[in-house]
Amino acid sequence: MGTIEQASQRLQELSRAGVEVPWSGAAPAAGAPAEQPAALAGPLRDVGARPAPLIDPRQTIELPLKQLAAEGFLVPGAGRSRLMDEFRAIKRPLLGNAVGAKGHAREERGNLMMITSSLPGEGKSFIALNLALSLAMEVDYRVLLVDADPTRRMSSVRLGAAERPGLLDLLTQPKLALEEVELATHVDKLTFLPAGTPQELATEVLGSREMHALLDRLAAYPEQRIVVFDAPPLLHAAEARALAPQMGQVVLVVKAGATPRGSVQHALSLLHECPLVMTLLNQARTPAESSPYGYYAY
Repeated sequence: MGTIEQASQRLQELSRAGVEVPWSGAAPAAGAPAEQPAALAGPLRDVGARPAPLIDPRQTIELPLKQLAAEGFLVPGAGRSRLMDEFRAIKRPLLGNAVGAKGHAREERGNLMMITSSLPGEGKSFIALNLALSLAMEVDYRVLLVDADPTRRMSSVRLGAAERPGLLDLLTQPKLALEEVELATHVDKLTFLPAGTPQELATEVLGSREMHALLDRLAAYPEQRIVVFDAPPLLHAAEARALAPQMGQVVLVVKAGATPRGSVQHALSLLHECPLVMTLLNQARTPAESSPYGYYAY
């Protein structure tokens, strides 16, 4: 069967299935020039190309909100605070890059945000969770926080999900679905994906085709879900270097007065393949002009 006959047959199948097609008509006679409407190549190629829709999680976890509040996190009902305003300033350019906004073009995979640091102890997990909580306050977006630090698993421990299956299980067990390991929370519009069962080949798993396919699926629905990845420190874990090139945005957390300049420069050099890299100065004693955290783009 020739290309034109295949296209005609495919259009008939789509029409029977209730899919609106941009044009219709009988196939050209045999030997006629292989001309086709300009709309043919695009719509026919794109039909079925989008990954499967996202499904709501099947399980719910109750977050330790009182403990999180005592540790300085932006829990619901805590009231307006300086920290809340800081994260409002931090998230605006990230959201603009994710979904497109005035002054911001929508970046490819922009709804996939990786939070990392040069070294351990710079506060990247604190930033990741607070950013996710702040983003969940937005009216229009849902947020998925992913613990992508398979060694320390700080977010999983902090949220009481350290023993739950999660990201690594999803990537290594073909029969497991995202909605089976993603956890709904009692924080409106916030879900959580734990790190999962420790794996010796965690770096290879996070750089696998399965991971790429998962990210493609999440990135295909930016209007449904902003995804924040709590990733390991770049200079201490190869997993972060495997993840970074697959992200739309990377935020490098730098601890004020503590992180050596050379470590920051080295970390930034490892992110050269990433389309958009920003830095966030954490625990600054002197407030920056716009925010005490000092948020700058590179």
